[in-house]
Amino acid sequence: MSGVLIELRRGGLYLSCEVYERFFAGLETVVLLRRKSDLVVLPVRHPAAGGYLLKRRNGVGDRVVFAPDFFREHGISDDADCKLEADWDAEQVALIASECFASTHFAY
Repeated sequence: MSGVLIELRRGGLYLSCEVYERFFAGLETVVLLRRKSDLVVLPVRHPAAGGYLLKRRNGVGDRVVFAPDFFREHGISDDADCKLEADWDAEQVALIASECFASTHFAY
């Protein structure tokens, strides 16, 4: 496990360049899933498989996954703004923010 910070802000999931390069280098899309109260971010290796775009935010290489529909569907409002600790799970091949959907940062 390797803890990193990601940010949920205005319907977007923000990843620093370091997080992107470490776990999703060279990829253009990810899949977002809810597993119980965890947010699971899965890399998509084949562009035709779909998913949410990892849009480049700035010249440094930070990325954002704009997914307000996904977060709204799971009870997180568009005005949510918080930092989440996430860990890479090699078994699931995913970045996981444990207890994201049980967080007291959000009003349901």
